[in-house]
Amino acid sequence: MRTARPRLAPGQLWNISFGFFGIQIGFALQNANASRIFQSLGTPIDQLGLMWIAAPLTGLLVQPLIGHYSDRTWGRFGRRRPYFLAGALLSTLALFVIPNAPAIWVAALTLWLLDASLNVSMEPFRAFVGDMLDPVQRPAGYAFQTGFIGSGAVVASLAPWALEHWFGVSNSAASGAVPDAVRYGFYFGGAMLLAAVLWTVLTTREYAPDELCAFGEAADTPAAHGDVVVPRTGGRWIAGGAALALALWLAARSGYLGSAQEAYLVAAGLAAYGIAQLVSRALIAAGRGDNVLSHIVGDLATMPGTMRRLALVQFFTWGALIIMWVYTTPVVAEHVYGTADATSDAYNQAGSWVGVLFALYSGIAALAAFALPFVARGVGAARTHMAGLAIGAVSFLGLFVVRSQYGLVVPMIGIGIAWASILTMPYVILANALPQRKLGIYMGIFNFFIVLPQLLVATVMGGVIKTYFPGEPQWTMLIAAVVMAIAAAAMLRVERGHA
Repeated sequence: MRTARPRLAPGQLWNISFGFFGIQIGFALQNANASRIFQSLGTPIDQLGLMWIAAPLTGLLVQPLIGHYSDRTWGRFGRRRPYFLAGALLSTLALFVIPNAPAIWVAALTLWLLDASLNVSMEPFRAFVGDMLDPVQRPAGYAFQTGFIGSGAVVASLAPWALEHWFGVSNSAASGAVPDAVRYGFYFGGAMLLAAVLWTVLTTREYAPDELCAFGEAADTPAAHGDVVVPRTGGRWIAGGAALALALWLAARSGYLGSAQEAYLVAAGLAAYGIAQLVSRALIAAGRGDNVLSHIVGDLATMPGTMRRLALVQFFTWGALIIMWVYTTPVVAEHVYGTADATSDAYNQAGSWVGVLFALYSGIAALAAFALPFVARGVGAARTHMAGLAIGAVSFLGLFVVRSQYGLVVPMIGIGIAWASILTMPYVILANALPQRKLGIYMGIFNFFIVLPQLLVATVMGGVIKTYFPGEPQWTMLIAAVVMAIAAAAMLRVERGHA
Protein backbone atom coordinates (compact mmCIF):
# COMPACT_ATOMS: atom_id res chain seq x y z
CA MET A 1 0.00 0.00 0.00
CA ARG A 2 1.33 3.41 -0.94
CA THR A 3 1.95 5.87 1.91
CA ALA A 4 2.29 9.63 1.71
CA ARG A 5 5.48 11.45 2.59
CA PRO A 6 5.42 13.02 6.04
CA ARG A 7 4.50 16.70 6.04
CA LEU A 8 7.60 18.66 7.08
CA ALA A 9 7.56 21.56 9.54
CA PRO A 10 8.89 24.99 8.52
CA GLY A 11 12.14 24.32 10.37
CA GLN A 12 12.68 21.17 8.35
CA LEU A 13 11.96 23.05 5.11
CA TRP A 14 14.63 25.51 6.25
CA ASN A 15 17.16 22.73 6.82
CA ILE A 16 16.74 21.00 3.46
CA SER A 17 17.24 24.26 1.54
CA PHE A 18 19.65 26.27 3.68
CA GLY A 19 22.65 24.95 1.75
CA PHE A 20 21.39 26.84 -1.28
CA PHE A 21 22.08 30.05 0.66
CA GLY A 22 25.78 29.25 0.46
CA ILE A 23 25.68 28.00 -3.13
CA GLN A 24 24.03 31.21 -4.27
CA ILE A 25 26.67 33.26 -2.49
CA GLY A 26 29.17 31.61 -4.81
CA PHE A 27 27.06 32.19 -7.91
CA ALA A 28 26.31 35.81 -6.99
CA LEU A 29 29.96 36.66 -6.34
CA GLN A 30 30.76 35.17 -9.73
CA ASN A 31 27.92 36.98 -11.53
CA ALA A 32 28.53 40.40 -9.99
CA ASN A 33 32.34 40.43 -10.06
CA ALA A 34 33.73 38.08 -12.72
CA SER A 35 33.45 40.62 -15.56
CA ARG A 36 35.04 43.23 -13.30
CA ILE A 37 37.96 40.91 -12.48
CA PHE A 38 38.46 40.02 -16.14
CA GLN A 39 38.46 43.69 -17.16
CA SER A 40 40.86 44.53 -14.33
CA LEU A 41 43.23 41.95 -15.85
CA GLY A 42 42.91 43.60 -19.27
CA THR A 43 40.07 41.76 -21.05
CA PRO A 44 38.39 43.95 -23.75
CA ILE A 45 34.64 44.42 -23.39
CA ASP A 46 33.86 42.60 -26.66
CA GLN A 47 35.67 39.52 -25.29
CA LEU A 48 33.91 39.39 -21.92
CA GLY A 49 31.38 36.85 -23.19
CA LEU A 50 34.21 34.56 -24.28
CA MET A 51 35.58 34.51 -20.74
CA TRP A 52 32.25 33.08 -19.56
CA ILE A 53 32.13 30.20 -22.06
CA ALA A 54 33.84 27.59 -19.89
CA ALA A 55 31.39 28.06 -17.02
CA PRO A 56 28.10 27.23 -18.80
CA LEU A 57 29.81 24.59 -20.93
CA THR A 58 30.88 22.88 -17.73
CA GLY A 59 27.34 23.03 -16.38
CA LEU A 60 26.09 21.46 -19.60
CA LEU A 61 28.32 18.45 -19.00
CA VAL A 62 28.37 18.23 -15.21
CA GLN A 63 24.70 18.50 -14.24
CA PRO A 64 23.35 15.52 -16.23
CA LEU A 65 26.23 13.36 -14.99
CA ILE A 66 25.68 14.37 -11.38
CA GLY A 67 21.92 13.90 -11.80
CA HIS A 68 22.40 10.42 -13.23
CA TYR A 69 24.77 9.27 -10.51
CA SER A 70 22.95 10.94 -7.62
CA ASP A 71 19.76 9.12 -8.68
CA ARG A 72 21.73 5.89 -8.23
CA THR A 73 23.75 6.78 -5.12
CA TRP A 74 22.58 4.88 -2.08
CA GLY A 75 24.99 4.77 0.86
CA ARG A 76 25.49 5.61 4.50
CA PHE A 77 25.78 9.33 3.69
CA GLY A 78 22.57 9.42 1.67
CA ARG A 79 21.63 9.97 -1.94
CA ARG A 80 22.28 13.65 -2.67
CA ARG A 81 24.29 14.88 0.32
CA PRO A 82 27.71 13.51 -0.76
CA TYR A 83 27.48 15.71 -3.86
CA PHE A 84 26.48 18.75 -1.79
CA LEU A 85 29.61 18.45 0.31
CA ALA A 86 32.10 17.63 -2.45
CA GLY A 87 30.93 20.57 -4.55
CA ALA A 88 31.06 22.93 -1.58
CA LEU A 89 34.66 22.05 -0.73
CA LEU A 90 35.85 22.65 -4.31
CA SER A 91 33.78 25.85 -4.64
CA THR A 92 35.33 27.28 -1.48
CA LEU A 93 38.81 26.60 -2.85
CA ALA A 94 37.96 28.37 -6.13
CA LEU A 95 36.50 31.41 -4.34
CA PHE A 96 39.76 31.86 -2.46
CA VAL A 97 41.83 31.60 -5.65
CA ILE A 98 39.96 33.59 -8.32
CA PRO A 99 40.47 37.13 -6.91
CA ASN A 100 44.20 36.43 -6.70
CA ALA A 101 44.53 35.27 -10.31
CA PRO A 102 47.74 36.74 -11.78
CA ALA A 103 46.61 36.47 -15.42
CA ILE A 104 43.46 36.22 -17.53
CA TRP A 105 43.95 32.52 -18.26
CA VAL A 106 44.24 31.72 -14.55
CA ALA A 107 41.03 33.66 -13.83
CA ALA A 108 39.21 31.83 -16.65
CA LEU A 109 40.44 28.43 -15.41
CA THR A 110 39.41 29.19 -11.84
CA LEU A 111 36.00 30.45 -13.00
CA TRP A 112 35.60 27.07 -14.72
CA LEU A 113 36.47 25.24 -11.49
CA LEU A 114 34.07 27.42 -9.50
CA ASP A 115 31.16 26.88 -11.88
CA ALA A 116 31.79 23.14 -12.15
CA SER A 117 31.90 22.78 -8.37
CA LEU A 118 28.79 24.90 -7.82
CA ASN A 119 26.96 22.72 -10.35
CA VAL A 120 28.02 19.57 -8.49
CA SER A 121 26.24 20.91 -5.41
CA MET A 122 23.34 22.73 -7.06
CA GLU A 123 21.87 20.01 -9.28
CA PRO A 124 21.20 17.53 -6.44
CA PHE A 125 19.66 20.34 -4.36
CA ARG A 126 16.97 20.82 -7.03
CA ALA A 127 16.13 17.11 -6.93
CA PHE A 128 16.44 17.05 -3.11
CA VAL A 129 13.24 19.07 -2.67
CA GLY A 130 11.39 16.67 -4.94
CA ASP A 131 12.79 13.72 -2.99
CA MET A 132 11.80 15.06 0.41
CA LEU A 133 8.39 16.66 -0.20
CA ASP A 134 5.04 15.55 -1.53
CA PRO A 135 3.43 17.54 -4.39
CA VAL A 136 1.37 19.67 -2.01
CA GLN A 137 4.45 20.95 -0.16
CA ARG A 138 6.72 21.37 -3.20
CA PRO A 139 5.69 24.98 -3.94
CA ALA A 140 6.59 25.91 -0.36
CA GLY A 141 9.81 23.88 -0.59
CA TYR A 142 10.97 25.59 -3.75
CA ALA A 143 9.87 28.93 -2.30
CA PHE A 144 12.21 28.35 0.67
CA GLN A 145 14.95 27.48 -1.81
CA THR A 146 14.32 30.68 -3.77
CA GLY A 147 14.26 32.67 -0.54
CA PHE A 148 17.71 31.38 0.35
CA ILE A 149 18.94 31.98 -3.19
CA GLY A 150 17.82 35.58 -2.92
CA SER A 151 19.27 36.02 0.57
CA GLY A 152 22.59 34.51 -0.45
CA ALA A 153 22.78 36.78 -3.47
CA VAL A 154 22.08 39.83 -1.30
CA VAL A 155 24.91 38.93 1.05
CA ALA A 156 27.35 38.22 -1.78
CA SER A 157 26.43 41.22 -3.92
CA LEU A 158 26.72 43.63 -1.00
CA ALA A 159 29.94 42.16 0.39
CA PRO A 160 32.44 44.30 -1.61
CA TRP A 161 30.34 47.46 -1.10
CA ALA A 162 29.93 46.79 2.63
CA LEU A 163 33.65 46.09 3.10
CA GLU A 164 34.45 49.44 1.49
CA HIS A 165 31.84 51.63 3.18
CA TRP A 166 31.53 49.98 6.58
CA PHE A 167 35.04 48.66 7.18
CA GLY A 168 37.18 51.01 5.09
CA VAL A 169 38.60 48.31 2.82
CA SER A 170 39.99 49.79 -0.40
CA ASN A 171 37.88 49.50 -3.54
CA SER A 172 40.69 50.73 -5.80
CA ALA A 173 43.69 48.89 -7.16
CA ALA A 174 46.58 49.38 -9.51
CA SER A 175 46.23 48.32 -13.14
CA GLY A 176 46.09 44.53 -13.42
CA ALA A 177 45.07 44.02 -9.78
CA VAL A 178 41.75 43.29 -8.05
CA PRO A 179 40.61 45.68 -5.28
CA ASP A 180 40.89 44.41 -1.70
CA ALA A 181 37.12 44.87 -1.19
CA VAL A 182 36.45 42.31 -3.91
CA ARG A 183 39.16 39.95 -2.71
CA TYR A 184 37.97 39.87 0.91
CA GLY A 185 34.37 39.56 -0.30
CA PHE A 186 35.34 36.33 -2.05
CA TYR A 187 37.06 35.01 1.10
CA PHE A 188 33.96 35.76 3.16
CA GLY A 189 31.76 34.11 0.53
CA GLY A 190 33.85 30.93 0.49
CA ALA A 191 33.55 30.50 4.23
CA MET A 192 29.79 31.15 4.19
CA LEU A 193 29.25 28.69 1.33
CA LEU A 194 30.93 25.83 3.14
CA ALA A 195 29.16 26.57 6.43
CA ALA A 196 25.69 26.69 4.83
CA VAL A 197 26.10 23.43 2.92
CA LEU A 198 27.44 21.72 6.03
CA TRP A 199 24.29 22.83 7.85
CA THR A 200 22.06 20.96 5.39
CA VAL A 201 24.34 17.92 5.28
CA LEU A 202 24.36 17.59 9.07
CA THR A 203 20.70 18.43 9.85
CA THR A 204 18.83 16.36 7.26
CA ARG A 205 18.18 12.67 6.79
CA GLU A 206 17.31 11.41 3.32
CA TYR A 207 14.69 8.73 2.72
CA ALA A 208 16.15 5.24 2.27
CA PRO A 209 15.27 3.10 -0.78
CA ASP A 210 12.68 1.06 1.15
CA GLU A 211 10.97 4.27 2.30
CA LEU A 212 10.82 5.56 -1.28
CA CYS A 213 9.28 2.24 -2.30
CA ALA A 214 6.62 2.77 0.34
CA PHE A 215 5.90 6.15 -1.27
CA GLY A 216 5.31 4.33 -4.56
CA GLU A 217 8.74 5.10 -6.03
CA ALA A 218 11.67 2.88 -6.94
CA ALA A 219 15.39 3.46 -6.78
CA ASP A 220 16.95 4.34 -10.11
CA THR A 221 18.63 1.08 -11.05
CA PRO A 222 19.17 -0.69 -14.39
CA ALA A 223 16.24 -2.99 -13.66
CA ALA A 224 13.97 0.00 -13.19
CA HIS A 225 14.53 1.25 -16.71
CA GLY A 226 13.65 -1.53 -19.07
CA ASP A 227 15.00 -1.04 -22.56
CA VAL A 228 17.07 2.09 -23.22
CA VAL A 229 15.61 4.31 -25.94
CA VAL A 230 17.67 4.48 -29.14
CA PRO A 231 17.37 7.95 -30.79
CA ARG A 232 17.67 7.83 -34.58
CA THR A 233 18.34 11.50 -35.38
CA GLY A 234 22.11 11.61 -34.90
CA GLY A 235 22.82 12.29 -38.55
CA ARG A 236 20.39 15.21 -38.58
CA TRP A 237 22.10 16.84 -35.58
CA ILE A 238 25.49 16.47 -37.21
CA ALA A 239 24.15 17.99 -40.44
CA GLY A 240 22.55 20.81 -38.44
CA GLY A 241 25.86 21.59 -36.72
CA ALA A 242 27.64 21.67 -40.08
CA ALA A 243 24.96 23.95 -41.55
CA LEU A 244 25.23 26.35 -38.61
CA ALA A 245 29.02 26.44 -38.90
CA LEU A 246 28.71 27.29 -42.61
CA ALA A 247 26.17 30.04 -41.86
CA LEU A 248 28.45 31.54 -39.22
CA TRP A 249 31.41 31.46 -41.58
CA LEU A 250 29.42 33.21 -44.30
CA ALA A 251 28.12 35.82 -41.82
CA ALA A 252 31.64 36.57 -40.57
CA ARG A 253 33.07 36.73 -44.08
CA SER A 254 30.35 39.10 -45.31
CA GLY A 255 30.70 41.40 -42.30
CA TYR A 256 27.34 40.65 -40.64
CA LEU A 257 29.10 39.15 -37.62
CA GLY A 258 32.27 40.61 -36.16
CA SER A 259 33.83 37.24 -35.43
CA ALA A 260 32.44 33.72 -35.68
CA GLN A 261 35.44 32.04 -34.05
CA GLU A 262 33.81 31.52 -30.65
CA ALA A 263 30.33 30.88 -32.10
CA TYR A 264 31.62 27.74 -33.78
CA LEU A 265 31.42 26.15 -30.33
CA VAL A 266 27.62 26.18 -30.59
CA ALA A 267 27.76 24.43 -33.98
CA ALA A 268 30.24 21.94 -32.55
CA GLY A 269 27.84 21.25 -29.69
CA LEU A 270 25.03 20.34 -32.07
CA ALA A 271 27.31 17.99 -33.98
CA ALA A 272 28.60 16.48 -30.72
CA TYR A 273 25.05 15.62 -29.67
CA GLY A 274 24.54 13.87 -32.98
CA ILE A 275 27.77 11.91 -32.51
CA ALA A 276 26.67 10.99 -28.97
CA GLN A 277 23.47 9.53 -30.42
CA LEU A 278 25.41 7.44 -32.94
CA VAL A 279 27.81 6.18 -30.26
CA SER A 280 24.92 5.35 -27.94
CA ARG A 281 23.16 3.45 -30.71
CA ALA A 282 26.31 1.43 -31.42
CA LEU A 283 26.76 0.57 -27.72
CA ILE A 284 23.17 -0.57 -27.39
CA ALA A 285 23.45 -2.68 -30.55
CA ALA A 286 26.54 -4.34 -29.03
CA GLY A 287 24.61 -5.23 -25.88
CA ARG A 288 26.27 -2.55 -23.72
CA GLY A 289 23.31 -0.21 -23.33
CA ASP A 290 23.58 0.20 -19.56
CA ASN A 291 25.98 3.15 -19.61
CA VAL A 292 25.68 6.78 -18.59
CA LEU A 293 25.85 8.12 -22.16
CA SER A 294 23.02 5.92 -23.42
CA HIS A 295 20.82 6.74 -20.44
CA ILE A 296 21.33 10.51 -20.77
CA VAL A 297 20.81 10.49 -24.55
CA GLY A 298 17.74 8.25 -24.22
CA ASP A 299 16.19 10.31 -21.43
CA LEU A 300 16.81 13.51 -23.40
CA ALA A 301 14.99 12.00 -26.39
CA THR A 302 11.99 10.94 -24.26
CA MET A 303 11.45 14.08 -22.18
CA PRO A 304 7.85 14.46 -20.97
CA GLY A 305 5.77 16.95 -22.96
CA THR A 306 5.58 19.50 -20.14
CA MET A 307 9.36 19.48 -19.85
CA ARG A 308 9.74 20.02 -23.60
CA ARG A 309 7.50 23.06 -23.52
CA LEU A 310 9.23 24.46 -20.44
CA ALA A 311 12.61 23.94 -22.12
CA LEU A 312 11.79 26.57 -24.75
CA VAL A 313 10.78 29.02 -22.03
CA GLN A 314 14.01 28.39 -20.13
CA PHE A 315 16.09 28.88 -23.27
CA PHE A 316 14.86 32.44 -23.82
CA THR A 317 14.65 33.28 -20.10
CA TRP A 318 18.27 32.48 -19.38
CA GLY A 319 19.44 34.10 -22.59
CA ALA A 320 18.15 37.40 -21.20
CA LEU A 321 19.63 36.79 -17.76
CA ILE A 322 23.17 36.07 -18.98
CA ILE A 323 23.09 39.31 -20.99
CA MET A 324 22.29 41.18 -17.79
CA TRP A 325 24.97 39.45 -15.74
CA VAL A 326 27.72 39.97 -18.30
CA TYR A 327 26.97 43.51 -19.47
CA THR A 328 25.27 45.41 -16.63
CA THR A 329 28.57 46.63 -15.17
CA PRO A 330 29.91 48.18 -18.42
CA VAL A 331 26.44 49.61 -19.21
CA VAL A 332 26.16 51.32 -15.82
CA ALA A 333 29.80 52.46 -15.93
CA GLU A 334 29.39 54.18 -19.30
CA HIS A 335 25.89 55.59 -19.01
CA VAL A 336 25.65 56.46 -15.33
CA TYR A 337 29.27 57.01 -14.25
CA GLY A 338 30.57 58.21 -17.63
CA THR A 339 33.58 55.92 -18.01
CA ALA A 340 34.66 52.92 -20.04
CA ASP A 341 38.08 52.71 -18.32
CA ALA A 342 38.07 49.54 -16.22
CA THR A 343 41.04 50.80 -14.17
CA SER A 344 39.39 54.06 -13.08
CA ASP A 345 37.86 54.78 -9.68
CA ALA A 346 34.56 55.62 -11.38
CA TYR A 347 34.42 52.17 -12.97
CA ASN A 348 35.06 50.52 -9.61
CA GLN A 349 32.28 52.65 -8.10
CA ALA A 350 30.00 51.48 -10.91
CA GLY A 351 30.93 47.88 -10.18
CA SER A 352 30.07 48.32 -6.52
CA TRP A 353 26.74 49.96 -7.38
CA VAL A 354 25.90 47.07 -9.70
CA GLY A 355 26.57 44.80 -6.72
CA VAL A 356 24.03 46.81 -4.72
CA LEU A 357 21.50 46.61 -7.56
CA PHE A 358 22.01 42.87 -7.86
CA ALA A 359 21.55 42.59 -4.10
CA LEU A 360 18.31 44.55 -4.42
CA TYR A 361 16.77 42.28 -7.03
CA SER A 362 17.89 39.23 -5.07
CA GLY A 363 16.33 40.59 -1.89
CA ILE A 364 13.08 41.34 -3.69
CA ALA A 365 13.14 37.78 -5.03
CA ALA A 366 13.64 36.37 -1.54
CA LEU A 367 10.50 38.17 -0.37
CA ALA A 368 8.42 37.60 -3.49
CA ALA A 369 9.14 33.87 -3.45
CA PHE A 370 6.90 33.33 -0.44
CA ALA A 371 3.98 35.07 -2.14
CA LEU A 372 4.22 32.93 -5.27
CA PRO A 373 2.64 29.75 -3.81
CA PHE A 374 -0.46 31.76 -2.88
CA VAL A 375 -0.64 33.38 -6.33
CA ALA A 376 -0.13 30.00 -8.00
CA ARG A 377 -2.89 28.50 -5.89
CA GLY A 378 -5.26 31.09 -7.31
CA VAL A 379 -4.28 31.34 -10.99
CA GLY A 380 -2.02 28.33 -11.52
CA ALA A 381 1.75 27.93 -11.70
CA ALA A 382 1.93 28.49 -15.47
CA ARG A 383 0.07 31.81 -15.43
CA THR A 384 2.05 32.96 -12.41
CA HIS A 385 5.30 32.33 -14.26
CA MET A 386 4.04 34.00 -17.44
CA ALA A 387 3.26 37.16 -15.48
CA GLY A 388 6.66 37.09 -13.79
CA LEU A 389 8.47 36.86 -17.11
CA ALA A 390 6.41 39.72 -18.57
CA ILE A 391 7.41 41.90 -15.62
CA GLY A 392 11.02 40.93 -16.30
CA ALA A 393 10.79 41.98 -19.96
CA VAL A 394 9.45 45.42 -19.03
CA SER A 395 12.19 45.76 -16.41
CA PHE A 396 14.97 45.00 -18.91
CA LEU A 397 13.50 47.73 -21.08
CA GLY A 398 13.87 50.00 -18.05
CA LEU A 399 17.60 49.17 -17.83
CA PHE A 400 17.87 50.27 -21.46
CA VAL A 401 16.27 53.69 -20.98
CA VAL A 402 17.13 54.74 -17.41
CA ARG A 403 20.31 56.81 -17.02
CA SER A 404 20.27 57.83 -13.35
CA GLN A 405 21.93 55.93 -10.54
CA TYR A 406 18.89 55.69 -8.27
CA GLY A 407 16.45 55.41 -11.15
CA LEU A 408 17.90 51.95 -11.85
CA VAL A 409 16.32 50.78 -8.59
CA VAL A 410 12.85 50.63 -10.21
CA PRO A 411 13.64 48.14 -13.00
CA MET A 412 15.69 46.07 -10.56
CA ILE A 413 12.60 45.62 -8.37
CA GLY A 414 10.79 44.19 -11.40
CA ILE A 415 13.72 41.92 -12.19
CA GLY A 416 13.58 40.68 -8.60
CA ILE A 417 9.93 39.64 -9.03
CA ALA A 418 10.80 37.88 -12.29
CA TRP A 419 13.81 36.20 -10.68
CA ALA A 420 11.63 34.80 -7.88
CA SER A 421 9.34 33.21 -10.44
CA ILE A 422 12.25 31.91 -12.56
CA LEU A 423 13.74 30.10 -9.58
CA THR A 424 10.47 28.66 -8.30
CA MET A 425 7.65 28.08 -10.77
CA PRO A 426 9.45 26.04 -13.48
CA TYR A 427 10.66 23.56 -10.87
CA VAL A 428 7.23 23.24 -9.27
CA ILE A 429 5.71 22.48 -12.69
CA LEU A 430 8.57 20.16 -13.60
CA ALA A 431 8.78 18.17 -10.35
CA ASN A 432 5.08 17.34 -10.57
CA ALA A 433 5.42 16.19 -14.22
CA LEU A 434 8.49 13.94 -13.93
CA PRO A 435 8.92 10.31 -12.82
CA GLN A 436 10.40 10.62 -9.34
CA ARG A 437 13.02 7.89 -9.77
CA LYS A 438 14.56 9.99 -12.57
CA LEU A 439 14.20 13.37 -10.91
CA GLY A 440 17.96 13.90 -10.70
CA ILE A 441 18.78 13.10 -14.32
CA TYR A 442 15.85 15.11 -15.67
CA MET A 443 16.74 18.11 -13.51
CA GLY A 444 20.25 17.83 -14.95
CA ILE A 445 18.95 17.61 -18.51
CA PHE A 446 16.68 20.59 -17.81
CA ASN A 447 19.86 22.52 -17.16
CA PHE A 448 20.75 22.10 -20.86
CA PHE A 449 18.18 24.76 -21.62
CA ILE A 450 19.72 27.11 -19.07
CA VAL A 451 23.25 26.55 -20.32
CA LEU A 452 22.70 26.59 -24.11
CA PRO A 453 21.50 30.22 -24.21
CA GLN A 454 24.43 31.20 -22.00
CA LEU A 455 26.80 29.61 -24.51
CA LEU A 456 25.02 31.36 -27.37
CA VAL A 457 25.26 34.76 -25.68
CA ALA A 458 28.86 34.18 -24.62
CA THR A 459 29.93 33.26 -28.15
CA VAL A 460 27.84 35.64 -30.24
CA MET A 461 27.06 38.77 -28.22
CA GLY A 462 30.62 40.09 -28.26
CA GLY A 463 30.67 39.95 -32.06
CA VAL A 464 27.23 41.61 -32.23
CA ILE A 465 28.40 44.50 -30.04
CA LYS A 466 31.63 44.93 -31.95
CA THR A 467 29.87 44.91 -35.35
CA TYR A 468 26.61 46.78 -34.71
CA PHE A 469 26.97 48.68 -31.41
CA PRO A 470 30.67 49.54 -30.88
CA GLY A 471 31.05 51.54 -27.70
CA GLU A 472 27.29 51.30 -26.96
CA PRO A 473 26.74 48.33 -24.64
CA GLN A 474 23.32 49.64 -23.53
CA TRP A 475 21.74 47.98 -26.58
CA THR A 476 22.34 44.63 -24.95
CA MET A 477 19.58 45.47 -22.46
CA LEU A 478 17.06 46.07 -25.26
CA ILE A 479 17.99 42.69 -26.73
CA ALA A 480 17.47 41.14 -23.28
CA ALA A 481 14.00 42.74 -23.04
CA VAL A 482 12.95 41.25 -26.38
CA VAL A 483 14.30 37.81 -25.48
CA MET A 484 12.49 37.79 -22.12
CA ALA A 485 9.24 38.83 -23.82
CA ILE A 486 9.56 35.80 -26.13
CA ALA A 487 9.96 33.60 -23.02
CA ALA A 488 6.75 35.02 -21.55
CA ALA A 489 4.88 34.32 -24.79
CA ALA A 490 6.23 30.75 -24.88
CA MET A 491 4.53 30.12 -21.52
CA LEU A 492 1.20 30.12 -23.37
CA ARG A 493 2.11 26.64 -24.70
CA VAL A 494 3.00 25.45 -21.20
CA GLU A 495 -0.28 26.76 -19.81
CA ARG A 496 -2.31 24.90 -22.45
CA GLY A 497 -0.32 21.70 -21.89
CA HIS A 498 -0.43 22.05 -18.09
CA ALA A 499 -4.13 22.80 -17.87
